[in-house]
Amino acid sequence: MTSPTKAEGPGPSVALDLELDSTAEATEPKKLEGRSPGQLMWQRFRRDRTGMFCAAVVIFYFVVALVAPLIVSLAGTDPYTLYGQDPTYADSPVLDEFGLPLGYLGGVSGDHWFGVEPQYGRDLFAMLLYGMRTSLLMALGVTVLVMFSGVVIGLIGGYFGGRTDYWIGRVTDFFLSFPQQLFFIAFMPVVTAFFVDPEEETPTYFRAVAILIVLWVLGWMGMARLVRSTVLSLREREFVEAAKVSGASPWRIVRKEILPNVVSPILVQFTYQLPSTILTIAFLSFAGVGFVEPTPDWGRLFAAGAKYAEQDPAFMFFPGMALVIFILCFNLLGDSVRDAFDPKSGR
Repeated sequence: MTSPTKAEGPGPSVALDLELDSTAEATEPKKLEGRSPGQLMWQRFRRDRTGMFCAAVVIFYFVVALVAPLIVSLAGTDPYTLYGQDPTYADSPVLDEFGLPLGYLGGVSGDHWFGVEPQYGRDLFAMLLYGMRTSLLMALGVTVLVMFSGVVIGLIGGYFGGRTDYWIGRVTDFFLSFPQQLFFIAFMPVVTAFFVDPEEETPTYFRAVAILIVLWVLGWMGMARLVRSTVLSLREREFVEAAKVSGASPWRIVRKEILPNVVSPILVQFTYQLPSTILTIAFLSFAGVGFVEPTPDWGRLFAAGAKYAEQDPAFMFFPGMALVIFILCFNLLGDSVRDAFDPKSGR
């Protein structure tokens, strides 16, 4: 009877081949994945705690503005009811015999979280949320129009140059010659009176359209000049010349070669343009040529606060703090975005 034979392992040559394969795999360099400029920018931005915090605050403001009707309804108030004069609320008075809010800090209570307006008793919390909604949405619409117009005009003038750039430059200089703040005050009544009978009340939607058009017409020049100067420095670069030699159309060169390289200044300028537009809209309402009663608006709140400053100084506190926090965070966000795109410009 034969004894069982042991299983033979791999031969010397096979073992040597396996060892060489494992050594080759260990020494083979790993493939490095490249990252786009946008990914690098996002990576740098995430490391900026100030920028991330300010971005969260700005997003919170816009979310609150979008869902303001829902928040106000949950609070059980609205920005239009005169709680100090409506007999329905006579059982829970909010004003004294002099028309001043009852209680501390402008009438802060469980029913009116930020107090009430003197003389009328309107809820300040509801007025502030609806005012934020009006100002933020208006400023966003104006800023988008201004940025889009400025980018298109700047791209055309900077890329084509020659007579096109000359005439665009002269038109830009013409609009820049207008004193904007004074022109806003003077032009808004003219626009509304041209389309609406002076004896009739101007609809709110028409005032919004008029403000949007005036701010748009007088606001695109700075963006156009910024984009034009950037495009002038790019159109002579090697990659643009190579695209021209390859037979690419001007539209393709602008879209594929130039536009991606001007995204950085466009985005940074957007972060500065929007808070500036909010302040301009508030200024128009404060001056009495923007939104008027009973439309809630940040500027109107400041105008009312200036009128009630001696009687109820607390009325200005919550709208003022809300505006200061938003403008500060948006400006700091703009600095963080700029630093993320250009690390050499660190603060």
